Amino acid sequence: MSGHAWVVAGGEPPGRRLLGELAPPKLIVAADSGADVALGLGLRVDVVVGDFDSATPAAAAAAGERRRFPTDKDATDLALALAEARDRGAASITLVGGAGGRLDHLLANVAAITAEELAEVRIDAAMGSARLWVVRRAETLRGAVGDLVTLLAHGGPATGVGTSGLRWALAGETLEAGSSRGVSNVFEAREATVTLESGVILAIRP
Repeated sequence: MSGHAWVVAGGEPPGRRLLGELAPPKLIVAADSGADVALGLGLRVDVVVGDFDSATPAAAAAAGERRRFPTDKDATDLALALAEARDRGAASITLVGGAGGRLDHLLANVAAITAEELAEVRIDAAMGSARLWVVRRAETLRGAVGDLVTLLAHGGPATGVGTSGLRWALAGETLEAGSSRGVSNVFEAREATVTLESGVILAIRP
């Protein structure tokens, strides 16, 4: 696989400054009303995916392609859009948007980017004012010195966790799912690294 994709979701769009941090995409996929978010950001959507219960006709029509799914389905529009980007060859995906609104939607969006079927794809996100990275083996995080960053084990324990560039370092340690140990660490350099032997970590710069 090759290339980087943005998957644009509905909800609160990231600010221009945050968007400027993101790697430019070769492919833009919108998840239903994400087409309107993309249009508002001046982005040209290659394909919009979903049941089209929330995208405006103008935003859907502006996309290069439209893939319609039934309303009664077993996956959210975002999950379908992420799979679409993967199936079109994206080696890495940035989720753009997806914050705000219903809490269940927000939690489902976070769960979608950590899905096992996306394990071979590098995934990060810009959700509202936050940056997220899904860490499966190693990841470089970026921020300003003094920025907060939280490390949360997702779906089970993360073992062999090591960090550099953060105030409170970890070295071959375990973060348990549900533990608050990794909350509110601090960047001591503009780049920090997180590595682990097994599990999944959500690194969040709020």
